[in-house]
Amino acid sequence: MSWLLVALGGAAGACLRYSVDRAVQSRHESVLPRGTLTVNAAGSLLLGLVTGAVEAGAAGPGAAALLGTGLCGALTTYSTFSYETLRLAERGHGRAALVNAAVTPPVALGAVWAGLELTRYLSG
Repeated sequence: MSWLLVALGGAAGACLRYSVDRAVQSRHESVLPRGTLTVNAAGSLLLGLVTGAVEAGAAGPGAAALLGTGLCGALTTYSTFSYETLRLAERGHGRAALVNAAVTPPVALGAVWAGLELTRYLSG
């Protein structure tokens, strides 16, 4: 049954990733892939919240499969981050590639940490 929850969450996460990425990118004229940064930060925050809720006993393994593995797994995208960073460098935007490579990992790590700590704080 967990595989079905992962599949459903993954389908929703992939659609959400595409929609958010396009919406963010259409609003900003920049070579930086802000849409990918946005989904990686949001998905990492959500994963921290879900993990904290499971850790606190407020959510079970079904929520972890649906939201953590499925939704967050498809919403966040290390492969797209890597590809877009490489393409920036190849297209002569070396500084933007370095900024993207330097900013994305700490933002994602900070977001997952913030979500986890917030649920730990709220659960007492």
